Amino acid sequence: MKEIYVEIVTPSKVGYKGEVKSITVPGALGNFQVLFNHAPLMSSFEVGIIKIVDMSDQQHIFATGGGTVEVMDNKILLLAESLEKPEDIDINRAEEAKKRAEARMKNLYDEAIDFTRAETALQRAINRINIVNKKI
Repeated sequence: MKEIYVEIVTPSKVGYKGEVKSITVPGALGNFQVLFNHAPLMSSFEVGIIKIVDMSDQQHIFATGGGTVEVMDNKILLLAESLEKPEDIDINRAEEAKKRAEARMKNLYDEAIDFTRAETALQRAINRINIVNKKI
């Protein structure tokens, strides 16, 4: 199988770079997979799971907070808001974040609550919990 080059960059680090067989990204309308010779593409992606299959058939899983992806000439650049390996996620912190977000969302009529921000925080917390608990 032919390889594609992937680089995932966050505001604080280069999270992954290397040649891979495939990458699956959480798109707004569902997951999409990129293989060798994929058509050029620019898109945003959502909170979810990024799955990479490297050249030795090892699978790498990451939790992401969304971002943008560019595919061109078998090179993929993901600019991710966040990127975490399952072993780097603090499950207790994620569960506390979930509780805080759920509590904020119960106050729908409180004008001081940013509902969209609370909803996104809840999605990120659930995503982290699911990846740690292997419910992906």
